[in-house]
Amino acid sequence: MIGIRVFLFAILIDLLIGDPVWLPHSVVLMGKGIQRLEKKYRKLSGEDEKKLKIYGFVLVFWMLTATIALSDIVFFALQLLPGKVNKICSALLISQLFAWHGLVRESMRVFYALKNEGLEGARKAVGRIVGRDTMELSKEGIIKATVETVAENFSDGIFAPMFYVIIGGPVLGYVYKVINTMDSMIGYKDKKYSSIGYAAAKLDDLANFIPSRIAGLLIVLASFPSYSIKDAWKIFQRDRFCHASPNSAQTESAVAGALGIQLAGDAYYFGKKYEKPYIGDAMRAVEERDIQRVNVLISKSTLYGIVFLCGIYGILWYIF
Repeated sequence: MIGIRVFLFAILIDLLIGDPVWLPHSVVLMGKGIQRLEKKYRKLSGEDEKKLKIYGFVLVFWMLTATIALSDIVFFALQLLPGKVNKICSALLISQLFAWHGLVRESMRVFYALKNEGLEGARKAVGRIVGRDTMELSKEGIIKATVETVAENFSDGIFAPMFYVIIGGPVLGYVYKVINTMDSMIGYKDKKYSSIGYAAAKLDDLANFIPSRIAGLLIVLASFPSYSIKDAWKIFQRDRFCHASPNSAQTESAVAGALGIQLAGDAYYFGKKYEKPYIGDAMRAVEERDIQRVNVLISKSTLYGIVFLCGIYGILWYIF
C-alpha cells in the first residue's frame, strides 16, 4: 500500500497538469511492447486463427510479467531516495495511471470544435477519443459518442486505476493499466483481432467487473441534486447490461438516466456496421451542453469515488 497523501497528490497532479510532455509516459512504453509482440506473434502464427489465439495468451503473459517486474523494481528503487523526493517521484508515476485531466480536456475539445469549427472539425476531435468510425457522424452522433466515451472512461481511466492503487499499491495499478491498454489496442471482436485479442479482452472484462459497478453507483449518487437520481437509478438497473461488454453500460446507463438522454445504438467500426441496443430513454434530444454536463457529472463522481476509496484505505490500514 502507498501513503494516502501520495495517492491524493498523484490525483492532484493529474487533475492540474495531466501528462507533462517532458515526462516519458508509461502507457506509451506499454503500447510499444504490445505492438512488438503482436507483430512477432502474427509472423510466428502465419495468421492461423488457433495459433493466434494461443499467442494472444502468451502476449498477455509477457506483458503482465514485464509490467510487474519493471514497476516493482522502479517503486522499490524510489524507496531508496530521500523521503520527499520518493513521494514526489512516486506521485508523478502514479498520476500517469489516471486520465481525469485528459478525458475532460479531449472531450471539451469536441465541444469547442462543434461551437467553432463545425462538423468536420468536431469529427476529427471526437476521432481522437473513440474507436468507432467518425467521418460520417452527424452532430447528434458526435455528441452521443463523446458522452458515451466520457461515461465509459470514468470507470476505465479514472476510478478503476484509483481502485487498484488503493487495494494493491502502485504495482497493481500498473498491472490494471497494462490490461486496459492491451484491451484498447487488440481487444476488438473484428476478424483482425478476435483471436489474438481474445485473452486481453476477457482479462479486461474481469479486471473491470467490480470497479465498473461501483463507478455506475457513484454516478447515480452524483446525479443528485442537479439531475434526476431516480431516473439515473432506474436506467442503471434496467440498461446496465445493454452492451456487448459486461462493464461498459454500467456507467453509460447511469449517465443516460441522469441526463435524460438516449445513448448507444448502431455504430460503425473499421467500415463495418455493428448493431447495438439503445441505453436510456430519449426524454429530450441531445445537445452540445451534454458534453459539459457529463464532465461535471463524472468529476463529481470522481470526488465521491476518492472519498469512498479513502474509506477503503482506512479499513485496510486498520486490518493490516
